This record gives sequence, C-alpha cells and structure tokens, in this order.
Amino acid sequence: MNSRRIERRFNIIRTLVAIAASLGIAIVIILLVSKDPWNALYNFLVGPVTSLRRFCNVLELAIPLTFCGLAVSMIFSAGLSNLAAEGSFYTACATTALAAILLDLPPVIHPIVCLLIGTATGILVMGIPAVLKLKWNANELVSSLMLNYICLYIATYLIRTQVLDSSLGITGSVSFQTTASLPNLVAGTRLHLGLVFVIIAIIVCWLTLYRTKLGYSVRMIGHNEHFSRYSGMKVGGTLLVVQLIGGALAGFGGATEMIGMYTRFQYQGLTQYGFDGMLIAIIARYNPALVPIAAVFLSYIRTGADIMNRTSDVPMEIISVIQAGIIMLIVAKKFLNTFEYKQVVNQSKERLEEKEM
Repeated sequence: MNSRRIERRFNIIRTLVAIAASLGIAIVIILLVSKDPWNALYNFLVGPVTSLRRFCNVLELAIPLTFCGLAVSMIFSAGLSNLAAEGSFYTACATTALAAILLDLPPVIHPIVCLLIGTATGILVMGIPAVLKLKWNANELVSSLMLNYICLYIATYLIRTQVLDSSLGITGSVSFQTTASLPNLVAGTRLHLGLVFVIIAIIVCWLTLYRTKLGYSVRMIGHNEHFSRYSGMKVGGTLLVVQLIGGALAGFGGATEMIGMYTRFQYQGLTQYGFDGMLIAIIARYNPALVPIAAVFLSYIRTGADIMNRTSDVPMEIISVIQAGIIMLIVAKKFLNTFEYKQVVNQSKERLEEKEM
C-alpha cells in the first residue's frame, strides 16, 4: 500500500470518526436535556425509516442537497472558493417559478423549458464572480458571498412585482400552471422525477472529473495552479468552465426543487442549500460519487431531528451541533494525524525490509 492509498484510507477514517464523534456529542446532549431521552433518540435515529412516507422525505431533501454538493465539489476541486451556489439555486427557483406561471406550454414541454431557464439562471449567477476573478482578480470568496444577497433581493423583487399572490399575507407567488410540475415517482409522497435527474448528474460529474481531460485539468489546477499554468494548461478557461458547470448544477437543482416539490414560490429567505452543499462537499472530499452518501446522511439526520422535534422535548437545533462538530473535526489537519504518520512509517519500514531481503 503506497502513501497515497494510506492518505485516502486515513481521510475516510477521519471523516467517519468525525461523524461518529459529532453524533455521540448530540446523543449525550439529548440524554442530558430530554425528560424522555430514549423516545427522543428512537425518533431521531430510527424515525426516518419507520414509514415509506418518512423515508421518501429523506430522499426528497437529499435531491437539492446533492445538486448543490455536486456544484460545490466541482468548483472546490479546482481550488476555488466561489460560494455563489446559494445565489444560483435561489435565483433559479425564482426564474423557474416565473416560467411555471407566465408561460403557456404543453405538459411535457413546459417543465423542460422551466428546467432550462433555471439552469441558465444558475450559470449566469455563478459566472459573475468567475468573470470578476479572471478579469480583475477579485476575491471570489467575497464577491460570491455578497452576490448571494443581491440574488435574494433581485429574486424577491421579481416575485413581488410580477406574480405576487397578495391574498397569502407573505411573499408568495400565485400557483404554478399544472403543466409545469414534474411527475411524482411514489404515490402519496412528494418524491419526484428529480431523483432520476440527480442520479444522472452524479454519474456525469464523476465521469467528467475523473475520466476527461477537463476533469484532469481541474484537479491538477486544484493541486497546484502555478505548476498547471507553467505546464501549458489553459488555467483561466478551465476555471471559468468549471464554475459555469457548478452554476448549471445549482441552477438545475433549484429548478428541479421548485417544480418538483412546490406549487408556488414561497421562500421567505435564502434556502441555505448552497451553503449545505459546502458541508456535503467537505464530507465527500469533493468526490461526486460520495456526494449522494453525504447528502443522504445530512438529509437523514435532519428528517430525524424534525421527527424528534415534533414528538419529544428536544429542539431541532441539535443538528447545528452535529454539523459544527463534523466541520471542525474534518477540516482540522492534525486530527488523527498521528495515526496517518504511523501508517506511513510502518509502510516505509516494510519496504526497506523487503529490499534488504
């Protein structure tokens, strides 16, 4: 086993230990604060699989989380810090809602057009900090974070001025046309065709990142941008393309969520799915094949926390404790570092012994 394989195995172990430690802390807190901790723990850990409807709720939530996790993974693989996935997702929801209300199209064509409009919106939003970075070397972290709030107010303005339903008492649109909705996959639930779309997106992203010239360039630039530039790679073009791909994924995810889960636009603020995508990408180590696992895990514990919140005296904010613990332990470079060091040293000793023999 070479040092690279040891590092991969170490990263997997460190991630699993971080998740287990965070869950352990949450369980201890539940045991301390709840008057009926065993009922709370049962609903938290087992509740999401006690019925088909609840399990479908896990998959429903995992769809937008996976799209945003894929978007962030593609972008972060290139060593970028563009955080505009949230703005891309939210604005795509708004433009998709406009298309679902204002356009009069046949049943099959209407959702396709809505998805295309949402995807194009995501590309446009993500392209703004990308161009600012490439043309004027603007810090993409700052510009993308600020852009998210610009997207919030622009999207809200469009809904309020074009399709607002004043009878609701909140910032919500009138109902979508029935021809715009995605079909359900399981009767009696809201699990929709987006599940098929996200599976296709996972496969395409993995193939792109690990089986194409573009993906190789993205990963090389992420490891060492200066080396990639001096070796003749078109760094600027590659960075622009990968960010636009991320925008397309986030925008498509927003469009899918809007016409798959809802009958009207009713968000009152940023969805946070784009920011959740960062957590998912970190857990998955930017590997598209691992993104759905991380997304389903996060969706599962959130669904469990929601069930626990409704059936016990433990608040749903316990999820914040778990998320914070996972992030802190995974990004801590020295967490379990001694374990990895011993593995590398033992491997080196074995090689020396083999050569001496």
